[in-house]
Amino acid sequence: MTITRISLWRVPLTSHETYYMAAGKACATVETVVLRLDCDSSLSGWGEVCPIPHYLPAYARGVEPAVEEMAPVLLGADPVGPEALMAKLNAHLQGHPYAKSAVDIALWDLTAKAAGLPLYRLLGGRMAEDLPLYHSITSVAPDEMARIAKEAQATGIGQFQVKLGADNDWQTDVARLRLVREAVGPGPLVYGDWNCGVKRLEATRVGRAVADIDVMLEQPCATLEDCAAVRAATGLPMKLDESANDTASLLQAYALGCMDAVALKLSKFGGLSALRRARDLCLHLGTKMCIEDTWGSDICTAAALHLGISSPPDAVLNICDLSGYVAPRLDPDAPVRKNGRIAPPEIPGLGVAPDLSVLGKPCRVFE
Repeated sequence: MTITRISLWRVPLTSHETYYMAAGKACATVETVVLRLDCDSSLSGWGEVCPIPHYLPAYARGVEPAVEEMAPVLLGADPVGPEALMAKLNAHLQGHPYAKSAVDIALWDLTAKAAGLPLYRLLGGRMAEDLPLYHSITSVAPDEMARIAKEAQATGIGQFQVKLGADNDWQTDVARLRLVREAVGPGPLVYGDWNCGVKRLEATRVGRAVADIDVMLEQPCATLEDCAAVRAATGLPMKLDESANDTASLLQAYALGCMDAVALKLSKFGGLSALRRARDLCLHLGTKMCIEDTWGSDICTAAALHLGISSPPDAVLNICDLSGYVAPRLDPDAPVRKNGRIAPPEIPGLGVAPDLSVLGKPCRVFE
């Protein structure tokens, strides 16, 4: 079996509500890139990447030229055994993990389809029936955030990410955390996320002001050293996100003592091959994981679900149904949340089949 064609689509994904974050960041409509690898065996593999430029040094329009550079290595290659082909791609083109992520996901989809197995069977086997979800709450007025949290809790959600810092007012961030904590009651996980948008001082003031309630902090500052300082000053557990992008950063964060939990995101690490290695390192270190992606729809969600379900349940903090936050859905039959949880498809491969009428005409084809 060899790869004969690479097709790319760009699809605007619009959030059901605008997500406001610290430092003026917002997520409303973002372009996702869908990739399909076709083979001479009639099998096809799907990948997706949806970078947010103000979140990471990556952008959707950068995927196409990177794939063009990788095309001579991909075309004519055997896709079965993704890590071997990804090693060749990494030797051919250094960096650009976000563009490689879509390729790597498609290779795993093809490999699992060739084996006739759901993808999770190749990543370690199924270790749980389903996975816990968190609900991300846009940084708006504190009472409105509390209402959103209560509404999500009624659907079975038990973990809440509270976006902070949209108005550069640390006291309002304190109110956000307190009101959401009060709205959902004791027990559910509540954590405040600045998306590395504040300095050490502001994050410390917020953390100390809510130290009497059960909350966690997420990536307040841009550097691991500052995040470690905030954790030490507040005594609150810390989840990392933006600073976790390879195994070296995971080891550094662990050494600094600021990685109680970590977001492992497909496009940051370069796809399932690299993220699986990061997952295994976190298992060794004893760090709780959120397995997800920066943004995206059904393909990204499915890839994260397969890796999450093949991980020990006590190591998975949560997962994110990215496709549940945006429109259009690429595959209307893809998994959806149920009672605050979600499970991967059971059919071979990723188990998603994007609707070609939604994708439209490819923006680029290599063959």
